[in-house]
Amino acid sequence: MRILVLGSGAREHAIILSLQSEGAGHEIFAAPGNAGIARDATIVALDSVDPGAVTDFANDEAIDLVVIGPEAPLVAGVADALRERGIPVFGPGKAAAQLEGSKAFAKRVMEAAGVPTGRALHARTPDEVGHALDTFGAPYVVKADGLAAGKGVLVTDDRDAALTHAESYLSQGAVLVEEHLSGPEVSLFFISDGDTVRALSPAQDYKRALDGDKGPNTGGMGAYSPLPWLTERFGGEAEFVELITREVALPVVKHLDAEGTPFIGLLYAGLIVTDGGVRVIEFNARFGDPETQVVLPRLVSPLSELLMAAASGTLEDVAQPAFAAAVAITVVVASEGYPAAPVTGRPVGGLDAAASVTGVHLAHAATANDGGGLVATGGRVVDVVALGTTFAEARKRAYEAVDLIALEGSQHRTDIAAGVIER
Repeated sequence: MRILVLGSGAREHAIILSLQSEGAGHEIFAAPGNAGIARDATIVALDSVDPGAVTDFANDEAIDLVVIGPEAPLVAGVADALRERGIPVFGPGKAAAQLEGSKAFAKRVMEAAGVPTGRALHARTPDEVGHALDTFGAPYVVKADGLAAGKGVLVTDDRDAALTHAESYLSQGAVLVEEHLSGPEVSLFFISDGDTVRALSPAQDYKRALDGDKGPNTGGMGAYSPLPWLTERFGGEAEFVELITREVALPVVKHLDAEGTPFIGLLYAGLIVTDGGVRVIEFNARFGDPETQVVLPRLVSPLSELLMAAASGTLEDVAQPAFAAAVAITVVVASEGYPAAPVTGRPVGGLDAAASVTGVHLAHAATANDGGGLVATGGRVVDVVALGTTFAEARKRAYEAVDLIALEGSQHRTDIAAGVIER
């Protein structure tokens, strides 16, 4: 199969590595890619958010399937343009992608579909923000309504800080102020063809920059899968997945289909397990990063079959995906200053040594080849992914590999999945 993957981060690298691991001889192209992806796919000079350019390339090169990784091409309508030309694409159209592109849209759909979520108020002015903050009280939760690269959410006890955060996004549109929900978070992915859904294995990510969930929100500093603690509350992972499929994923997919905006692609449900039950924090319209890096390495079923079945409307003919019993952990190595002001352009070394650790592979997030070696080009630079038979084994392997990576001023969290072992 000839496959085009749009995107340039560790999520896209993880997707490509999963496709290559099938051993099916796929010919994979990536745009724009990065230095690590270039080792596993053919990089093409293509503007991934230009619907016409992507469609022309896919048509000219007889691409069998286009996989859209990040949110920007979705919101730009790239999937719509491809479908108009009859090219199979994994990723929702522009209208359905509003589940991620607009928090207000997502809240409306959840209410209409009867999906459990927290209360929220839509605010367009500082006065409306202040009223909403006082309505819910501290801790304050403020979210940019539109795309913010994973950095548009602030949770704080400081009312002034919450108001300042809101005002920084009001120039771009509205913000959402939500009630604070407390409990462990879960990321659960669903493959959808607009009617049928197939769930992947749950994962948990770490959004804060520092150990102990301190510091600012980031795009994600690590993740692990599966989640053994779900057994304590729900009797097992399968029971949890069935519950969320029935109460969240199917109602949303069915409602969007009824509205004439079928969701074809990856429905990411960001969940929180509260004392009052599971609630949806947010939806994304694509694979999550860094959760993808720990979910796909455990996937036994061929990823290409799932993606193509979703793109072609035949997902009902595909069995529920199977996963290995192995555990997976990823630790993100980030540039100095991330997330506020990452220092880029510094050399990155020791990657081959890190990848040689048993059970470890690397997913590149922001690397480029400057002719003399690899350099960091963004905040999150590389994800160390480790598999093991136990969490202790996987953690040991992951941090052994992290210690071998040389990047001046780099930072990473040291507590990824530590709580699982303590349990």
